[in-house]
Amino acid sequence: MINVKKNNIETGLSDAREELAGVKKFPDPEFVGIIKGLGFRCELCARCCTKEFNDHVFLLDADLAVIRQINPDSVTPAPYPEFCDQKGRFYVSGYALKTKPDGSCIFLENKRCKIYDRRPSICRVYPYMLHREADGSGNVDWRQISGLNEHGSYYSELENSECEAIARETRAYEEAYLRQMIGFFEAVKAHFQKNGLKHVQSVYDRRIREFLKGKCELEVFVYYNGEFEKCNLKPGT
Repeated sequence: MINVKKNNIETGLSDAREELAGVKKFPDPEFVGIIKGLGFRCELCARCCTKEFNDHVFLLDADLAVIRQINPDSVTPAPYPEFCDQKGRFYVSGYALKTKPDGSCIFLENKRCKIYDRRPSICRVYPYMLHREADGSGNVDWRQISGLNEHGSYYSELENSECEAIARETRAYEEAYLRQMIGFFEAVKAHFQKNGLKHVQSVYDRRIREFLKGKCELEVFVYYNGEFEKCNLKPGT
């Protein structure tokens, strides 16, 4: 995924554009071959729906529209805002699903998804992915599956048509995610230029510390559908 180096808008924008170009160029036969070779099958363990396995469920704009129809109170600004201006206001690239106190997804019940037929895009393609990521040694290369050998079963026989469908859906998700990130960086850049703002890391760090200690609320501008929606986060949420 996109790494915002030193919280630099231009760097983030450039990286997102480069990543999108790379995803589009990644050969279909190679991706399909990787999927077929792995032969992954879900075993309904529901680990991917818990804090044990995943940090949060990021929502694309299309996902958010669906989730708000189901339960508008089930979403929250995605964690780890990318930027904070000198006035202490945060900017984040989208929303995420809320979690229960135990860290599991708000829609998980008895190890089953309550909205399975309308689940978010990332839940549909997981554990497949198509992006460049650093390994434990810091070497950056393409990664096509998450949690290898940590869940599910492998080396099952998959039909070519199934592998091709997985590849198409995964690629579509990754491209949509990157387009949303590009839009976010462009929107932050325009907003900062128009209003004389800039990212200040020291303000970011101080406000987060105060928030975690319960001393303040956070004013967060969440990117959605080409604009920013203002949210106020209270400590403990």
